[in-house]
Amino acid sequence: MWLANTKADLRARLSSEKAPVILVPTMGALHPGHASLIDLARIKAGANGTVLVSIFVNPIQFDRAEDLESYPRTLEPDLAICNEHGADGVFVPKGGEMYFPDRSVTIIENNLANHLCGTTRPGHFDGVCTVVLKLFNLTRCDAAVFGEKDFQQLAIIRRMLRDLDLETEIISHPTIREPDGLAMSSRNRRLTLEHRADTPRILRALESASTGNTPQQILSDARDILEESPFGKIDYLSLVDAETLAPAETLSSPTVLACAVFYGNIRLIDHVDISPRA
Repeated sequence: MWLANTKADLRARLSSEKAPVILVPTMGALHPGHASLIDLARIKAGANGTVLVSIFVNPIQFDRAEDLESYPRTLEPDLAICNEHGADGVFVPKGGEMYFPDRSVTIIENNLANHLCGTTRPGHFDGVCTVVLKLFNLTRCDAAVFGEKDFQQLAIIRRMLRDLDLETEIISHPTIREPDGLAMSSRNRRLTLEHRADTPRILRALESASTGNTPQQILSDARDILEESPFGKIDYLSLVDAETLAPAETLSSPTVLACAVFYGNIRLIDHVDISPRA
């Protein structure tokens, strides 16, 4: 498995690799959820294709400076996971390699990003779209694998590809969870023991409320369970149309019940899909 730290080195390495090139974009601090994405990429690439993992803590998608500063950076264990799960190469850009000091172009999505995380993290998805497009351009990947835990991110990336006529295939992988139901996240390792013990209530709230008969009942039931926490603070709780991500007024089409909850300064997100009511 090779390692590239510069764009020039990445291009040189990829020039001798075989198609298809399947990219797994990450910010590092890898866990079994990321490993499952690499495994899926390996399957999609086949024995002769190329699996490339990128590890880059993207500064322009953080809305809070303290979140960027405290984001876990665990390169050596990350590289071991990449190697164990069949990555052919890893791109770890250093310092200012990804952005010019006077950069003046940003990719902005103006519809789907106006809901959910986009309402409480201004500029977040601009940073996501910009770095993902740069990675696609740098790697010329045939496909990229993303986790469904970040379902709004996935929807926005798909919209970006559609609207900009990009041909990269987007492959999604279901959310990987801890045995108690907490969605796996690089941020989980920063939770205190007390906070970690309380976090299964997030999925419990979403799943319990999803059986409600009206949007109002679903949101009320979920909020009641989340607000019983002595530690968690709701950032948002929303029931949205699964396609437009706009607030759902009925249950006649597929919807998503989604939330973000702060435990201290650790922000956790999760969601459940809700099928249309007959």
